[in-house]
Amino acid sequence: MDTDQALVTAAQAGDAEAVDTLIRRHQARIFNFALALTANSADAEDLAQETFVRAFRGLRRFRGESSFKNWLYRIAANAARTRRGEQARRAAVWEARVEAGDLGERHLAGTTASVEQTVMYRQALDRALASLPGDMRAAVVLRDVSGLEYREIAAALGIPIGTVMSRIFRGRRLLRPMLADLHEPGGNAASDAPGNDSLEAQATQSELGKVAS
Repeated sequence: MDTDQALVTAAQAGDAEAVDTLIRRHQARIFNFALALTANSADAEDLAQETFVRAFRGLRRFRGESSFKNWLYRIAANAARTRRGEQARRAAVWEARVEAGDLGERHLAGTTASVEQTVMYRQALDRALASLPGDMRAAVVLRDVSGLEYREIAAALGIPIGTVMSRIFRGRRLLRPMLADLHEPGGNAASDAPGNDSLEAQATQSELGKVAS
């Protein structure tokens, strides 16, 4: 049983306090999901906010076929997909600005020697996730960061469970070489046995799980 159902019913009836409670209950996991999809905290904040705006605008259409949490994940994934499309349409303009040299001086957080090792570690993980195709990234994050079951991911993304399994398998394969030499602050490099999918999954989950912390 969805533990959010009573709150959802109250929110659908116009209870503002129930809405606030639902947001507080889910804002951290939705932000972490958005951060893994965008690899940028500012974009993640925007995406998380957009997710909740979309959710509560369309709350009366929620019928409980899936859990409220999974419904939010699906909205976030769709919103991220829309944003990627918009970014692609702006790519030509962006490239023109770069060529024209009108972007000005920029300082990227995490590129100076003074940045702590833990921040650099997190950024490396974010870059690894960002390298995955968007749909594949969403499946990997929902499984290895958020801990959803395959059927829950299928419901959240609106795709067959076989597609979920395929995307996660291929995503982990792509991530493995990027995570293999990544050193956890104060620890050792991640390692797994080539060809061993079980160990590969464990190593990938171990590294990605830190993204949500």
